[in-house]
Amino acid sequence: LQEVTASSRHYVDRLFDLDPQKVLQGVIDMKNAVIGNNKQKANLIVLGAVPRLLYLLQQETSSTELRTECAVVLGSLAMGTENNVKSLLDCHIIPALLQGLLSPDLKFIEACLRCLRTIFISPVTPEDLLYTDTTVISHLMGLLSRSRYTQEYICQIFSHCCKGPDHQTILFNRGAVQNIAHLLVSTSYKVRMQALKCFSVLAFENPQVSMTLVNVSVDGELLPQIFVKMLQRDKPIEMQLTSAKCLTSMCRAGAIRTDDPCIVLKTLPCLVRMCSKDRLLEERVEGAETLAYLIETDVELQRMASITDHLIVMLADYFKYPSSVSAITDIKRLDHDLKHAHELRQAAFKLYASLGANDEDIRKKIIETENMMDRIVNGLSESSIKVRLAAVRCLHSLSRSVQQLRTSFQDHAVWKPLMKVLQNAPNEILVVASSTLCNLLLEFSPSKEPILESGAIELLCSLTQSENLALRVNGIWALMNMAFQAEQKIKSDILRGLSTEQLFQLLSDSDVNVLMKTLGLLRNLLSTRPHIDHIMSTHGKQIMQAVTLILEGEHNIEVKEQTLCILANIADGTTAKELIMTNDDILQKIKYYMSHSNAKLQLAAMFCISNLIWNEEEGSQERQDKLRDMGIVDILHKLSQSSDPNLCDKAKTALQQYLA
Repeated sequence: LQEVTASSRHYVDRLFDLDPQKVLQGVIDMKNAVIGNNKQKANLIVLGAVPRLLYLLQQETSSTELRTECAVVLGSLAMGTENNVKSLLDCHIIPALLQGLLSPDLKFIEACLRCLRTIFISPVTPEDLLYTDTTVISHLMGLLSRSRYTQEYICQIFSHCCKGPDHQTILFNRGAVQNIAHLLVSTSYKVRMQALKCFSVLAFENPQVSMTLVNVSVDGELLPQIFVKMLQRDKPIEMQLTSAKCLTSMCRAGAIRTDDPCIVLKTLPCLVRMCSKDRLLEERVEGAETLAYLIETDVELQRMASITDHLIVMLADYFKYPSSVSAITDIKRLDHDLKHAHELRQAAFKLYASLGANDEDIRKKIIETENMMDRIVNGLSESSIKVRLAAVRCLHSLSRSVQQLRTSFQDHAVWKPLMKVLQNAPNEILVVASSTLCNLLLEFSPSKEPILESGAIELLCSLTQSENLALRVNGIWALMNMAFQAEQKIKSDILRGLSTEQLFQLLSDSDVNVLMKTLGLLRNLLSTRPHIDHIMSTHGKQIMQAVTLILEGEHNIEVKEQTLCILANIADGTTAKELIMTNDDILQKIKYYMSHSNAKLQLAAMFCISNLIWNEEEGSQERQDKLRDMGIVDILHKLSQSSDPNLCDKAKTALQQYLA
């Protein structure tokens, strides 16, 4: 290192010369020495060239030419490795360059912007450095009109530094849309392209920006029309892809309808074209991911995409070779693609998940694609978390199909890797994996038995205690599905696994979804007489407490109806009935709901009464008498005159029990 740095030292020494002309020549020689020479760049940084260059750049006494050449050398150093950029950031290069933008000299401004652009596009530079002082953004907007270089560099800075809604809002409020729109028709391709990239990041998942863009026009043409022109096949691929992303964001935000010709006839086919194996890896990844986002929530677009250019079969290639045969002439390219092949798999899983989200026929086609289930199963255990998440999403989408749950899912024992994924995954994977498990636990799914044997109850009970709401909902939902028409042992295991404390915790959860699913679980547990009697003999006191708690609480109609249905199930038990008959508080509540203003609640309360007074059962006479004394028969007479045919029938059937 000493020898190498010694030969570079004279470059740095010359920066300290007293003769400004010699300093300038030194900077120019340094510029020529570092171009394309990473070793030389590293040496000069080690020798301390950066602070001196920044000092000269900021000196008022330096000539404009010297300041400009300093900015050029700094930009060249930034072009090297990520470590170079870190060294420049440590020397506070960004404030120095931003200060330089206040100069009146255009050439100097352009050199500062070029250097800023190079630094901001590096992954090691925090985007927030652009937003520490909001006057910077306004000043940059003002510089957009100065030259095609300022336009290109500033748009590139914006598109790289716009990450998330906060940044979008700052740029939007500082006039980004109005200032950048006219650049889409610039004579310079680079300017058009960078402006387009700006809009694609500004509009992403942002309804406010998307709704604004629809109505902006440049030279009498609306932006969506300009984007559609940029989608045409004769345009460079990056332009086609980026304009497709703009139109996709606008469509997802509701600014363009999903059946608009610019989506159906232009954007969707363009994105499908990007998935072809003739395209480069990054184009195929971006094309598939954007298409997955475009069609994610719209069944018509899903159907359309599925029959465009044999897309479902074309995606199978994403799992085979990262590069097309024609591209393999470039060995560097092949090496790059092999390293990034997992991105292709992730993109394919995402797109399959969107394609199969709603339509049974599409799901069938996806599953019939060669080795599809094996690929998903492999994807579930890949090292890349993104691939695992996408594979689980794909599985979840396909698990909405009753047909597939009974066939392919069974043949490939999908539940095994899924249970493994659930053992110790990050939350975003857990949420999708547990949703999938809910589907695999439906009563008609043959996977139900083996899942139970592999310790699912424990796992799901632990999910119900999660801080994460979606996980609590899925845990209890899966238990509810598991309890449906299950044998008594499973039901007892669930109750044991949950514990009474946890059950009460869930019944007092602030989220109505958790509450409804917990009530659904209780209702499924309390079905078929022997089960009802067995569970009420062990947990009766706590369950009656829970029912009272909910009927007295501030809850919506659905919650109260579900709770009354649970009471009706208890009333259907042989010995369990007594828990209601000996509880005057509950009987008064049932009576109250028989006269409620909501017919659903009246009907549910009548189910309880019918089950209590049914003639053929032991002790029915005493129960009828007690309820008559409470005034239940009078209410039944009143209800038998009801204009609601359901209530009227139910009341008449109940009254017949008294006459028999």
